[in-house]
Amino acid sequence: MNYLAHLLLSGPEARWRLGGLLGDFVKGPLKGERPADIEAGIKLHRRIDATTDLHGAYRDALAHLDPKWRRYAGIALDIWFDHLLAQNWQVWHPQDLEDFCAECWRDFRNDSRYIPPRAKEFMVRAEQFKLLQSYREERVIGLTLERVGQRLRHPVALQEVLPELSAGRETLEHNFNKLMNDLNLEALRFRQHYSGSDKS
Repeated sequence: MNYLAHLLLSGPEARWRLGGLLGDFVKGPLKGERPADIEAGIKLHRRIDATTDLHGAYRDALAHLDPKWRRYAGIALDIWFDHLLAQNWQVWHPQDLEDFCAECWRDFRNDSRYIPPRAKEFMVRAEQFKLLQSYREERVIGLTLERVGQRLRHPVALQEVLPELSAGRETLEHNFNKLMNDLNLEALRFRQHYSGSDKS
């Protein structure tokens, strides 16, 4: 799953959301260098990614794409799923998407000392250009795929997968809805278990 989905699945607490976003920027073991709730959000991010990789609906969605994209299909699909989430945001969250994003960026500034430089750069750009909200537009998804493809070790014209994603919208949206329903339940269980545990 991509940025917007991780923010949503992190729940209502600001530090959990920050951890949900930092999961893409913080690698390796967690050693208590950040507040417990931020590290819990990172752990939840990792759980969501692991659950997604094994989920039948996600695997079905990957199989829908041409095998030539095998190495990069997961990257493209994660971005496309954020597009589907942004387009149908009101189904998944009661708050307006604009307000949700603004609240996240505002809250995260309170914990800026825990945010790595690359993540700070992303957050500044995302807030300035309303990046996550713009995921509603297919044109923006194409540009995002292109940028991501150019940052790969061996650059790939990843935007060329967009016609396949668009043509398979109905099937992929069905897969996404099944996956997101299960991830919502998994994330809720994780947060409830954590809040009732010793937070170790």
